[in-house]
Amino acid sequence: MKFRLSALALLMASPAFAEGELKVYHWFEYIPQELVDKFTAETGITVTIDTYDSNESMLASLKAGKLGQYDVAVPGDYMVQIMGAEGLLDSFTPEELPNFGNIDPKWIDVPFDPGRKSSIPYQWGSTAFSVNRDVYTGDINTLAMIFNPPEELKGKINVLDSQGEVLALGSIYMGIPQCSTDKEQLKALSDMLVAAKANWASFGSDTAKDVLVSGDAAAGMIYNGFSAKARAEGANVEYAYPKEGYVVWMDNMVLLKDAPNRDNALKFMNFLLQPENAAAVTNYAAYTSGVMGVEPFLDEAIKSSPENNPPATAPAGSFIQVCDEEAQKLYDAIWINLKK
Repeated sequence: MKFRLSALALLMASPAFAEGELKVYHWFEYIPQELVDKFTAETGITVTIDTYDSNESMLASLKAGKLGQYDVAVPGDYMVQIMGAEGLLDSFTPEELPNFGNIDPKWIDVPFDPGRKSSIPYQWGSTAFSVNRDVYTGDINTLAMIFNPPEELKGKINVLDSQGEVLALGSIYMGIPQCSTDKEQLKALSDMLVAAKANWASFGSDTAKDVLVSGDAAAGMIYNGFSAKARAEGANVEYAYPKEGYVVWMDNMVLLKDAPNRDNALKFMNFLLQPENAAAVTNYAAYTSGVMGVEPFLDEAIKSSPENNPPATAPAGSFIQVCDEEAQKLYDAIWINLKK
């Protein structure tokens, strides 16, 4: 009996006891199960994925006690910077990721994680909106479609339940700096959003595609890949590149502080830097990879997607900016008031 207890104790103390696990905190509908199964088949590591629907909800959950429960997460660019500043990220060296050299050089020395010490690129794309062309046939290339819509779209608009993107797009529409502390500018932004809300049917990020496919919304703020998937599912929608501008973003897989399975997290990150695997994510999610060498593995529909090929007349997009503490409190107040 003593021997059996000692053996059990040794087994539980051994690193190998948890060697076969990986805990992932991820966006909804953002990785193909077949790719996860491939990783498990190659490594023997069992992957558990929990999901969130916004950068802000992910951050709140980690800070409320979930840090230490997950190995990796997939925040957007600005959120990587916030998480790093708040001490929520671990770091690694390029030598710990044999496929680090597959990262497109333009995505290595990024301002939110210079030199890629805590993150790797996952996918990048844009956030604007799509319109059902059976409902509205006019020019859609203006953010007024969301914030001051024509009669055909009033009461039929879904807006992302994402503070960063809604306030960034609202600021772009108003011509206001994203991290303004000018009280007149912020009052104008808040008043505009409250007035616009009267024309919205819903807030929803994880449902942004579904409401366009079902017809519950005739227009919706949306990620470009989600718009492409809505088209593929039969919705007669067109994705807009509004003249005022739009949001561009890069989602990144980060190594979390106190990751319970750090070595397995690095194996998964390295796996996702293989061109064939990075392309599998792109083919599923319909965005764009930050990994070199994916082109031979991409579906033709992804290569030619209008959502991934802005017209020559489209303006440049803008990344969401990280505000200082004073400005962030003001923007938090605008969001809270909008969601009342």
